[in-house]
Amino acid sequence: MSRLGASIDRRFKYYMIFPAVLVILLIGLFPAIYALITSTQGITMMDEDTSFYGLMNYKALMGDLRFWQSLLHTMIFVVIALPAELLLGLAMAYLFLERMPGRQVFVSLLVLPVVMSPIIAGATWRLLFDNRYGPVNQVLSWFTEEPVVILWTVDNNYVYPAILIAEIWQWTPFMFLLLLAALSNVDKSQMEAAELDGASFARKFRSIVLPAIWPVLAIAVLIRGLDLFRLFDVVWALTRGGPGTATETISMYAYILGFRLFETSLTSALAFVVIFFLAVSVTLILRRMEIDR
Repeated sequence: MSRLGASIDRRFKYYMIFPAVLVILLIGLFPAIYALITSTQGITMMDEDTSFYGLMNYKALMGDLRFWQSLLHTMIFVVIALPAELLLGLAMAYLFLERMPGRQVFVSLLVLPVVMSPIIAGATWRLLFDNRYGPVNQVLSWFTEEPVVILWTVDNNYVYPAILIAEIWQWTPFMFLLLLAALSNVDKSQMEAAELDGASFARKFRSIVLPAIWPVLAIAVLIRGLDLFRLFDVVWALTRGGPGTATETISMYAYILGFRLFETSLTSALAFVVIFFLAVSVTLILRRMEIDR
């Protein structure tokens, strides 16, 4: 009887979490399996052909220049915005690490962009970048002492900086909050000992601070990287993917392919490719960061 009771006690925790795990698996696996099945069919707006097409949709997708261009645009945003948000967030975290008057008020104000809807943020920046009534060109004209006419959301030379400014402005506070919490837990006695030994700021950061904040830093970079890969709202509000398709991301292409062109099976193939790419990337990153140990 005691062995039976001990066995029940050991398994009780698994019984408790089984419903939650089942729901998560159903929510996560069903769309992926359904997308995989649909991607092997020929469903479009004009034809609901559920016969087996094999890998024809994937072959068509791999030969689609617009798909590769949207993937390239997405990677450009990730490669530029992620390091910028990380470095700015870290600098802001160091700035607010020490006690100062009104610290809580300033921190509360800084995190306001994060709680704003991305589509609202994009629309707001579109107004700010407006050529006729937006304040950005007006402020620049004060420094140049002549009228500044920059078509931020139309000109190919400025459209990427406009999107990156809006994206970095909104999500740098997210990195700031996480890194501020991580830096607050760094052992101050080790920092004081390093200062007494005459260690430089770079040496202290590399030897003491970075190992202490590494788990939080890794998770922050992973979350923001995945979020940037599915970038949609800000770009849609600012440029609609234009001029032409110059700023079209992979999420925007999937939306246009599925909900405007109604290429359902081709869209499912695109979705499954993205799911597979992200799953492999996350697995490799987690192994690299040794978070799964």
